[in-house]
Formats: sequence, C-alpha cells, structure tokens
Amino acid sequence: MGKLAGFLEYKRKDESLISVEKRKKNYKEFTIPLEKKALRNQASRCMDCGIPFCQSGCPLGNLIPDFNDSVYKGNWEKAAAILHSTNNFPEFTGRLCPAPCEQACVLGINEEPVSIENIEKNIVEIAFSKGWIKAYIPNTRTGKSIAIVGSGPSGLAAAQQLNRVGHKVTVYERDSRLGGLLRYGIPDFKLEKTIIDRRINILSKEGIIFKTNTNVGVDISIDSLRSDFDAVLLCGGATAKRSLSIPGSNLDGVVQAMDFLKLNNEFVSGSKKFSEIISAKDKNVIVIGGGDTGSDCIGTSNRHGALSITNFEILDKPTKGRPAHQPWPYWPMKLKTSSSHQEGVNRYWSISTKKFLADKNGKLNALVTCEVEWVHNENERPELREILGSEKKWPCDLVLLALGFTGPGSLIIDQLKLETDYRTNIRASTKDFKTNINGVFAAGDIRRGQSLIVWAISEGRQAAHHIDAFLMGSSDLPLKDEYDLPSA
Repeated sequence: MGKLAGFLEYKRKDESLISVEKRKKNYKEFTIPLEKKALRNQASRCMDCGIPFCQSGCPLGNLIPDFNDSVYKGNWEKAAAILHSTNNFPEFTGRLCPAPCEQACVLGINEEPVSIENIEKNIVEIAFSKGWIKAYIPNTRTGKSIAIVGSGPSGLAAAQQLNRVGHKVTVYERDSRLGGLLRYGIPDFKLEKTIIDRRINILSKEGIIFKTNTNVGVDISIDSLRSDFDAVLLCGGATAKRSLSIPGSNLDGVVQAMDFLKLNNEFVSGSKKFSEIISAKDKNVIVIGGGDTGSDCIGTSNRHGALSITNFEILDKPTKGRPAHQPWPYWPMKLKTSSSHQEGVNRYWSISTKKFLADKNGKLNALVTCEVEWVHNENERPELREILGSEKKWPCDLVLLALGFTGPGSLIIDQLKLETDYRTNIRASTKDFKTNINGVFAAGDIRRGQSLIVWAISEGRQAAHHIDAFLMGSSDLPLKDEYDLPSA
C-alpha cells in the first residue's frame, strides 16, 4: 500500500488562493492547483489504516485509501475508475463537500488529516483533461421507463445509475437549465457552471432525456407521469424557505438568500442584466444565518461592491478545535472560516433579530437585535434566553435571510396525498425509498430534509438500486454498506 510512512514525511498542503483583491473582481473559481508531484505526496499521507474510518465518514462510501494509493503510484486513470465506482460526480463533491471523510481520517486524531477532498477534485479534473470520462451507452434496453422529477445531484445520480442498466430515463426540471441548487444556489466562484454543463453533456450522450421548463404538477400532471412511466422518482429537493416571523419581515429590502443568489447566478450566466438582480452595491448588508448559504451571500455581496457586510448567527460561537462531546471520528461543529469570510465581513454570534425598521417610504433602513444565551439542562432541549438590556439598532439597506429550508414544496405531496414525516419531508425509508404510493419513490433533500450534496448523490444512487429491483425483481446496481458515521 503506497508509501507506508508518507504521513511522517509530509505535512498537509492545500491549494493556494488567488488574492482577495483579484478574485473579488470576477466570479471565477480562484484556487491554484497543486502540481502532480505535490498531490502524490499528499496521497502518500494516507496511512493504510486497518479500518478506514474515512470511508464510513463519507456518505458515498468512497474507497478513499484505494484511490489515494493509485494517486501515489501515479496511476491516475485507475484512481479515476475507483472514484467513479462510488461517486457519479466527484467534480461537485471535490469542490463543495465539507469533507466529513477528512474529519473521520485516522491521521486527523493528532495531525492534519489527509487532504482527501482536494485529491478527489484533481483526480476527476485530470480524468476529464485526458479524455478518460466518456459516455457509457448500455448495449441493451430493458423496455422499462422512469420519470425523475428534479435535476439536482440526487436526480442526476439516480438517472445515470438507472440508465446504465438499460432503463429509459426522463428527467423533468422546472427551471430553464439543469442542475438544481448546483446551478442556481451555488455561486460560480465555488462552482463554475461549465463544470455542470460538461457532466450534463456526458449524461445526454448516454441517452438520458432532459425536459426543462417543466414544472411537474403545473405544466404536466403527476398522474400522467405515473401512467406513462413504470416508476417515478421524486428528487425535487427542500424548497420551502425558512423565514423570520417578526415585525417588518415583509419590508422592501428583506430578501431570501436563495432569491438573491439565483438572480446573481442568472446574471453571471448572461440570462439577466445586473439591473434585473437584487444588488448589494453601495449598500450596508446584513446576512442572517451563519452557514454555507450565508457565506455565499457574503462572497457575492463583496463582488457587488457592498459598503459593509455583517453576519449574524443565533448559535454560540463554535470552538476552533473539536468540542469535547463530538470526539473523533464523529462530525464536529467547529468554527469555520470560509474564503468568503476572508474577503471581508463582520461576524457576530449569539445574536437574535427582533424586528426590521423602515424609513418614511416604507423601505428597510435598520434592524433591531438582542444578545441571547443558550441554557442547557440535562435531558432537555436547549432553551434560548434573551439577555436583558442587550438590544441594539443596526443601520442596513439590505438583509439576506440565509436560514435554510423547512422542507419540500407541498404541490406534488398534496396531489398524490403522500405521507410525510414530522418535518414535512416525504416519508420514504432508506430500506427501499418507496413512498406510500405504489411505483413512486423519493430521494435526496425531499426525503431527508436539507442536507449535503454528497448525501444527495448517495441517496440518488441508493434509490436507483431499489427502483431497478422494483422493476426487474433484482438489481446489480451497487449499494453502499450500512456503516455510516452520524454526520451532517
């Protein structure tokens, strides 16, 4: 197995970044790749663990020691084959995944973990550059057909898996272009959309049919899909945006983060003019929500030329290291400082917004907050308490609500009378991904709730296996093992 003591010889080395001032002038990705030799050295840090916890930490069950060994030995084509055996789209996860695999890396107990995500990205990029990633067209067709609703990562992964075994797959997307939140929710400086188009081109050549501008339940009935196809897979994601039920939440200037990001992505793609989007230019911007979406709003606002950017998070400030109650190999809630944060923002924790204020014209001009504390009592949910006398007024021209999603939209759920769980997600077990309606399956965020891209791909792959078995009696499509570590 590779270089047995590589972890002793080499320290972790990550990609460098283009300077803040340069990268803020455009929406291009700004990482500077490592040389192949440096990447081989990084792969050699993989320790050949007796039990590779990284694989359990990865929702896809990626064969991480195996592709690291191939990279170290310079066999990039083999590494690409190993990586694609468990992950349909490593070019997405290699850029956007928070890398739970790295948090489960054995080396990470007392050293910096192996840079798994960066190695993954470079494997797939080298594979594309060498022409190793080609369309796989099945030799025979089964005569069975599947409709997939939604072209996000779960829908695309399921489509490719089901097409590989010879089924006819049609993917329906309500927007004008494919990719779901990959296309409309992720800024180009994190994922240039040519990366999506490159993969879509492969999927189209493989025989998958894509129908855009088709909102199932509106433009075409869900009942017609059930009658025209042998199975239906719902991958519509979590789209119900969480809001703030406080005074002034409907003011002009209080905007949902996903509306802000989608319009900007359409501007970057050339389908909208800058005058048609929600602009942060010359504005005092406050982003409410400290997650990845909030970070994306900060990076986008910096590129617009905002006067100031402030970020509120209602939770306590995380620790820089692992919290005591989240030991290795479990996913830790640590302080995360993204590249967008580094570009310029004032961050505050334990802050709750109480109301939005308007000027005489009814437009947002300020908000009022208070400081909060979380009280933890044994065997009880944490209690949020306001700190008396901590109210503060913050002038602002634009507030972006990056509060996540409460669940999927209700349109198809209501039309089919689908059963839902207590969080309003479609009820479908990971045992078979079946809903309460025969022949209708669900996967991704529409089933599990707001989650990670890597989980969406995993669920799409798993659902594909069970749909194939439903149609054919059994399936040769791969299933991952059952040893996932609890993660995001």
